[in-house]
Amino acid sequence: MIHRRRFLATAALATVTPALSSAQANAAPYRITKGRIRQSVVHWTMKPLTVVELADAAAAMGMGSVELIGPEHWPMLKERGLSCAIAGSHGFSKGFAHVEEHDECIARLRQSIDACVTHGVERVITFSGFRRGLDDTTARKNMIEGLKKILPYAEEKKVTLCLEMLNSKVTEEMKGHPDYWCDHIGKALDICQTIGSERMKILFDLYHVQIMDGDLIRHYQQCREFVGHIHTAGNPGRAELDDQQEINYPPIMRAIAESGYTGFVGHEFIPRAADKVATLADAVRLCDV
Repeated sequence: MIHRRRFLATAALATVTPALSSAQANAAPYRITKGRIRQSVVHWTMKPLTVVELADAAAAMGMGSVELIGPEHWPMLKERGLSCAIAGSHGFSKGFAHVEEHDECIARLRQSIDACVTHGVERVITFSGFRRGLDDTTARKNMIEGLKKILPYAEEKKVTLCLEMLNSKVTEEMKGHPDYWCDHIGKALDICQTIGSERMKILFDLYHVQIMDGDLIRHYQQCREFVGHIHTAGNPGRAELDDQQEINYPPIMRAIAESGYTGFVGHEFIPRAADKVATLADAVRLCDV
């Protein structure tokens, strides 16, 4: 499995392969009927499906997006009536908690923002990076100062930065991120509130928030004004949204729908099952509230 940060940093090298046949696409195991939740899917968790195969499956299910893929794929998404709900940028190994990493992060964000403007993509992901000995006061100060350097450009281009909180508790690769600084939802909320820009939002990852803070509906409601994107996965294990994990997704999705949220909910679970399309369809059905 390609490491997520390596994938986000090298998405431009991804290879497009022929699309599924129309018969395969029309044989979707589920198609969205209610549509109160705009659903998306992250490609890296669904390998070995190619980007095109996943896009065909997503379109057949009535989803709206395949996200965190490179700009070279965005015209293909548009042909299928899809969009890229959120674009990648500098990856989570580096971020705004460290002053010495600001220039690189800003350069990557500017590049991603420019691509978004060209293709009509509205959001870009960003990260704090790892603590590496920093105290909270210094990391917070660096975060605010660094993000304020790039936000005028994001505001000018009308592209929203979404700061993702990641759990620092789980040690298994790509299921947790020990030493990541922005590891509680309160930190992400504080950064957004302090900066006070309409283009500075939170990527509210239900899996990560559950591990670190729990009380998902209440925390979502507290953050609602600042939520720019949402991710799903089952806990423990970051696997399917099934009865083998503890998060009860239907009431959470109803709370999100009833809050007036109009952004996307992106599925970022790592399926255990061999049939990735079928397991994605199960998640889409569960969240179609």
